[in-house]
This record gives sequence, C-alpha cells and structure tokens, in this order.
Amino acid sequence: MNTRLLMTDNRIRNTLFKKSLWLVALALSALVAIPAFAQKADRSKPPALGPAPSLKLPAIQHLKLSNDIPVVLMEKHSVPLVQVNLVINNAGSAMDPAGKSGLASLTADMMDEGAGKLNALQLADEIDFLGTNISVTAGMHTSGVSLHTPLGKFDQALPIMADILLRPTFPSEELERKTKELLTVLMQWHDEPRAIASVILNKTLFGREHPYGVPTVGNEESIRSFSADDLKRFHAAHFHAGNATFIVVGDISSKELLPKLEAAFGKWKFPASQKWPSWDPVKQVSERRIYLVDKPGAAQTEIRIGRIGVKRNTPDYFPLLVMNTILGGSFSSRLNQNLRETHGYSYGAGSRFDFRPLPGPFLAASAVQTNVTDKALQEFMNELNAILKPVTDDEMTRAKNYLALGYPEGFQSVGQIAGQLGEMVVYNLPDDYFNKYIPSVLAVTKADVERVAKKYLDPEKVAIILVGDRSVIEQGVRDLNLGQIDLLSIEDVLGKVPQVAN
Repeated sequence: MNTRLLMTDNRIRNTLFKKSLWLVALALSALVAIPAFAQKADRSKPPALGPAPSLKLPAIQHLKLSNDIPVVLMEKHSVPLVQVNLVINNAGSAMDPAGKSGLASLTADMMDEGAGKLNALQLADEIDFLGTNISVTAGMHTSGVSLHTPLGKFDQALPIMADILLRPTFPSEELERKTKELLTVLMQWHDEPRAIASVILNKTLFGREHPYGVPTVGNEESIRSFSADDLKRFHAAHFHAGNATFIVVGDISSKELLPKLEAAFGKWKFPASQKWPSWDPVKQVSERRIYLVDKPGAAQTEIRIGRIGVKRNTPDYFPLLVMNTILGGSFSSRLNQNLRETHGYSYGAGSRFDFRPLPGPFLAASAVQTNVTDKALQEFMNELNAILKPVTDDEMTRAKNYLALGYPEGFQSVGQIAGQLGEMVVYNLPDDYFNKYIPSVLAVTKADVERVAKKYLDPEKVAIILVGDRSVIEQGVRDLNLGQIDLLSIEDVLGKVPQVAN
C-alpha cells in the first residue's frame, strides 16, 4: 500500500476512534442524569390537549392595476418563492352553453397547449427550464391560472403566464388529442362504480338543466362537437379583465409587484357589457327513493345518500362543519366508526356538504362489501337518524378540536395561502375571516349542532344510490322497505360506451 495512503488511513481510524469514545461518554452521562429529572408517565388517560392554536396571518393588501383589475397581496418573506393565482369568475362549467357541456373544462385544459409564439412542447420546455409551474384549471363557477416560481425566475415566468392567459392558440392537433383523452375517460367510467355513482347522484339531485347535474367534462356528443372556434369564443367571452382578480403570496413587495403585473396585464380590457348568469332554485328531494345501478360481478357496492345542501355563504357554515365532523367528516366520526371499526363493512365511510355559490349536494358515502350492502345501508340510515338527536359533550370537544387544531396546516406554503385567499375572493369573505376561523369553530354549541342537523338533514327525504351486483344485493335492499327502487343499467346513467379510434 502507498505510504501516504496508509498514513491517511491511520489518521481517519484515530479520528473515528476518538469520536466513538466521546459518543460513549456522552451516552453514559445522559444515563446518569436521567434519574435526577425523569418522572413516571401517567398512562392511565390520554394527555390533556393544550389550548387551540391561533392563526395570525400577515396583513392582506388590496391593490389595483391601472385597468382596475384587483390585486390581493400577502407578503411572506421567509422563503424566496412567489405564488400568483389569477381567479377568473364566471368562467367555469356552469357557463357552458346549451349542448356544449364540458366546454369550460376543455378550454382551460387547452390554454397551455400552445400560447403566444410557442407550441405545446416549446411551452412545456420553457416552463421546465425555469423550474416553475404554471397550470390552468376550471371549476364549477370559476377558472384560474396559477404560477409558482422561485423569486429569481419571476420576471421570466410572468410573461409566459400572460401568454397562456391572454394569447392561447388552441391548436387543432392538440384539440384532437385532448378530445380522444376525454372520450377515453368516458369509456373508462363505464367500468368505474365510483364515477357511475357520482354521475347519477348529481343527475338525480339537480336534473339535466342545472349545471350541477351534468358532468363537467361533458358527454360524448358535446365532446365530439368541439372545435377550436368554440374554445376561442368561450375564452373571449369569459376570460376578460372584468372577471379577474390576482392573488399573490410570497417574497415580493407591492412596489416590486405592481410594475411587473402592469407590464404583463395592464392592457387587458374590460368588456363593453357583462351578463351575470342566474339559475332557478333546485327543489329539495321530496321522498326517500333508491336508484340501483347493476354492475354485475362487482366485489363492492358504492353507496351514496344525498339531498340538496346549502350554499357557502350560509350563516350556519360553522355549525354545519362541526355537525358533519361528528357525523362523517373525520376518521373518528360516527359513520366511519360504525361501518369500518365496529362492523368491518368498509375501509371507510363519511359525509360532507359540498359548499358552492349555489346550494351544492350533501352526501354520505362508502364502498362496502357486496354481501353486506343491506346491512351497511341500514347502518347509514341509523346514523342519519341518530344525528338529529343531541350529541355528547365528548363528541363536541373532539369535533371542534379536530377542526381547530388542523386548520393552521392549510397555511404552511405560499400555494396553500393563495388558495385560501382565493376562497375569500370568490365568496367575498372579510379580511379577518381566517384569523377568526378557530374562535368561530370553538363558539359552536350543542344546540347549534342539533338545530342545523334537523334543518338540513331529513333521512325520510333522500336519494339513495347503489352501484353494485343487482343479483346479490337487490332482495336484501328490498327487505329494508326504505322506499321505491328504480332499477337502472350503466348505459341508463352514462349512455353507450364511446368508440375511440386509435
């Protein structure tokens, strides 16, 4: 062995030996010190919870561009990142024209498939090279473009975001590819009980004429009819400055931000006039009725129990959150403990209110073993009836702690904070809403929970959806005598399986 290498090896061995002696000595000293300070843990009961955490966010700044587009800014200088979310109101699937369901969703999906002077691949390469992320999404009532970028790449990324928003090209070859993808999704739905259950529940509750009653991706007929001109018209009609609000969170000040936004979006125009859509109120479910969709050979039955819920801006929002947390909104909820832990019918069961600008659905849901479908359905009905009675003090404490202790976790990243601010913008919530969220949860009383349960839940007036093997589950369900049973096929719900060319 080379002499120099041997000497180096010996020095390394000596250093490691000395470190090991030091670690042993440290461990021995710790063992000696333990008896002086250790206390025997009290394991007879769970440790007491500390006080609920408080959430104190930095100030929300309300700014404007020269063309009057609102800008909501929250400065967060701990990490050199910037999140820009552009919320486009009145640009979601609820605005799909008659016979063109799925147009909003496809328009948003196509906007980053070619924009400005770049095609889809060039655009993707530019975004990847900068280490940023730019995405376009469409919801029920809003669409949005979001940018997540290191501060050092902000100046280069913002013009790309502007091209995607203002100058999408909607290339025909990309539209053809996206059309095939959507038709493939519809084809796959025929073999996905969860998708079947979701489609028929929404159709049953809201009907075909309401935007909540049809799939946001569209149907085979509408998807095959889309042209680039359809997308361009929808974009021009809804993606304009009058519907826009910028939400910015990150390591940037207003003095730095406004000139950059001004350069990229300051010439974006408002429309000459703007039409605000409206829809007739949806009638509440008037009776308990079962819709059984036959899925031969299914190992599980998808159960959905639904009725019309309540809109997001209800004064009962916090009591409803607490009530639903007890019923089915957490792992320790009644539904999950009953169907999963006590009976072993399911891997999980839950419930939720889908809060939207208009009253969305309330649903209780699970996938259960086929041979216990009737038993599981009976347990669902038992719990829906039981929640109308007074809840216990322990349940109230656990539910409120669950909501309060977990709430600050939704504000850890600039992206999470921007998403929360987006809710504030869409629903016109006050600036102190987030800081007051936890006190609002803790203020809910048992009387509040009982009141909203009786007001919004009625087990006698629900739509019950079952997607499973009819030959196994039908008789047991009939024996429950819960109401009229409508027997359906998958094609009754979804139509025929689309034929997709390779």
